[in-house]
Order: sequence, then C-alpha cells, then structure tokens
Amino acid sequence: MHWTALSKQAVFTGVIDVSKPDVLAVAKLHPFYQKALESVYTVHDRTHITDPAAFAALAQRIVGVAGTGEASVPRSLLAQVTNAKVVSVFGVGYDGVDVAAAIEHGIPVTHTPDVLTDDVADLAMGLVLSVGRTIPQADKFVRAGQWPSGPMALGRKVSGARLGIVGLGRIGKAIARRASGFGMSIAYTARTEKPDSGFKFFTTPAELAANVDFLVVITPGGAGTKHLINAEVLKALGARGFLINVARGSVVDEQALIEALQNGTIAGAGLDVFANEPNVPDVLWTLNNVVLTPHMASATTETRQAMADLAFANMQAGTSGQALRTPVPECAALVK
Repeated sequence: MHWTALSKQAVFTGVIDVSKPDVLAVAKLHPFYQKALESVYTVHDRTHITDPAAFAALAQRIVGVAGTGEASVPRSLLAQVTNAKVVSVFGVGYDGVDVAAAIEHGIPVTHTPDVLTDDVADLAMGLVLSVGRTIPQADKFVRAGQWPSGPMALGRKVSGARLGIVGLGRIGKAIARRASGFGMSIAYTARTEKPDSGFKFFTTPAELAANVDFLVVITPGGAGTKHLINAEVLKALGARGFLINVARGSVVDEQALIEALQNGTIAGAGLDVFANEPNVPDVLWTLNNVVLTPHMASATTETRQAMADLAFANMQAGTSGQALRTPVPECAALVK
C-alpha cells in the first residue's frame, strides 16, 4: 500500500513501488533537488503536515528526510521516522533542525557548505556597492525622468572604506577577499579570534561596529545569535554606517533596525534576509536608504545545481550506508 500527498489530501494508490525507497520532504524543495530525488526515491511532500494519519502509516518506511535551510525538523518528527538514515538539508543553515534530537536517534544531519560561498560573498559585496553608491535609487531616478531636473544626491565612496565582518567563516573570508580588491581595511568579530586571518579582531559586534563604515553580517542563525545585531550595535555603527545582512533575519533585531533607519541612527542597509520571510515589513518598502533582495544570495543556476547535487549525494550516501559528503559539524563524531 502506498500513500502519495496531493494538495492537502492523502490519496491511497494501492500500489507500492518497492524499487524506490521512501523519503520525506519537509519543505518545498528546489526543482533541481526534487527532480534528483524523484529519480531514485518516492518523495512524500509534507504528508506529516497535510495528513498526519496517512503519515503515521508511512513513517516507518521513511529512510531519509529532505529539507531546506528554513525547514523545520523537530524532535517530534524525528521520533516518528525511526528508520531514517539521514536528514539532508539543501542549504548551509540548518536552524530548524533539532540536531541534538537527531543525534539521539542516530540520524546524522548534512548540509551544503562551500558550493554557495562565492555567490553569497558576491551578493554581499553587491549590496555594499548598492547601498554605498545608491545604485538601485539611481536606476529609479533615471527611469522616473528626474535627471533633467538636476543631479542625484551624492553617494558614499566604497573603495578604501572600513569593512567589518560579523562571522569570519568560509563566506566571511570570501567577502574579505573581495573587499580587499576594493582596497578596504577589514576587521571582524567571531566566537573566537582567528590570528592567522591577518585582520583586526574585536570581541563584540558593538566594538566592531564603532570602528567600521560597512558592517556585514554573515554568522549562523539560531537561538545563539538571535538579535546579535541590536540597537546598541546600530548606535555604535553610527549615522554614516551601513548594515549588510546576508546571514539570517533572526540575527538582526528588525524593529530596532527599522527605527535606526527612520531616525538616521545609521545611514542605510542592504538586506537579503528578514525576520518573517517572505513577509517584509511594509515600512521597509518606503525607506529610500534601504536595498532589499529576496533571500537570493545563492540564487544562481550554477550554484543551485551544485547545492542540489551535494544534497542528493548526501541523501544517497546516508540511505545506502556510505560515508556522508558534508555532515554538519555537530554530527561529525556520529558519522565516524
């Protein structure tokens, strides 16, 4: 017997395709990842939510869980899929996965680091240039026919400016390399100092913010970094400083940021992530000192294909008992 989720109903087909193991998708997957999974597995799309009764009959057959960086994989779900061999996340972040519970159940969690490093770093620098040189505003200015009436207000020079990075991991270092090409001086804050980086270290985000012109946030999300960038940090960044967030919306106190932008506490912001995606506060639409993008840092064809390939490889390895390609750090010991 086989159940397949259609819309919000579970339809009984009366057939089991024994040649295809069952995996559970806990979020809307990228088509590249979805297609790859469907070539090998029977993919059940969120049956645990759309029809819990049908899922209860299916849960024991689930051999793998597929998700995205924003997906929720709670302890309660992990307790049901007792035969799952892996949780394969399409994305670097895995904030919604209860990793501790997964480890308790012997289910390693994987993600897709490295393959999206360049794209995220590129967009971070794109946002630095966009907010500093007011590129989107300039486009709007020309399209609206305002140029004949006089020039735009002056922007902020980017080359030679001071760049601060909150989180000097793989992507943070890639951002630093790009910023170096613009002759920017670079400083950072992180959980631990990285003496081999060659960059100046500040122990807190507020101390870093007080010493830079552009503050780029690229630290992991989760409870440990929630509202790490708060009103104190924004005040320290100052009236000529710009905030760039390509991390997670939860890392920034969004209400404090809105007030800082409205009051001139900071000069502007470039935001790729938000607290309640895809819902963006209306007030941010109206502010002329903000550049908004729809969580698109890794959104290129090449990178999304690479992410799908890696997530799929992790799923196949996990369900066949082979070595996982990229387990999350917490699960490194579990897969040895």
